[in-house]
Amino acid sequence: MDQLLTVPQAAARLNTSVRFVRRLVAERRIEFVKVGRHVRISESALTAFVVAGTVAPLTAHDITGRAA
Repeated sequence: MDQLLTVPQAAARLNTSVRFVRRLVAERRIEFVKVGRHVRISESALTAFVVAGTVAPLTAHDITGRAA
């Protein structure tokens, strides 16, 4: 089982504010676990969120429409 992170720990791993992570949870844009009234985010959910937002770089072919 993955380690469950608190909201401040998740924010530190993403290098963002705690408010941003709380917004992700409120908008249900990231998978989370409720433990009583506490919110925890698994490391795999955090990784999946980052991977889903990763954008591949453009190549010369993408820009010009022809091979470099």
